[in-house]
Amino acid sequence: MITKEQVLETQNNWGRDVVKIGTLKGNRIECEKFTNAFLDKSYAFEKGAVSFKPTKCKIEQFRPTKPEALSYFIAGKNRACKEDKGFAIQPWTKVRFENSSLILEENRAIAMGNYFFTDLDGNEAKVEYTFGYKLINGGLKIDVHHSSFPYNPNV
Repeated sequence: MITKEQVLETQNNWGRDVVKIGTLKGNRIECEKFTNAFLDKSYAFEKGAVSFKPTKCKIEQFRPTKPEALSYFIAGKNRACKEDKGFAIQPWTKVRFENSSLILEENRAIAMGNYFFTDLDGNEAKVEYTFGYKLINGGLKIDVHHSSFPYNPNV
């Protein structure tokens, strides 16, 4: 059975790694290397398509492949999706999760809530998320990632 502690640890690691990607912005080779390792560790791309709907995308809303996820997180000249600016190279100084609910099963967990990204000026961006985790080789990997800004009736 997947535990709450496993989910929280996986979320903390994900947030820490997103922050680390931003610190590598000035060294493209290291940034790409780390982000590829982050995607391999955090997402279940080795099992096939991941249901990945990132926050800041409008034209190509869904990113089921690792190259498309890489493009979203760090963009670059060879980005897979032209609209990408590199979400993780913002950079962010902190990511924190506030889970609204957790569904824990033997080999799957689902977490839903808000996560908050702190920028260099201390401003926090609130984002709604749903992550589906699958137990693979003793660790949790994301196979569902949906993220969006809260509803704004003025937009």
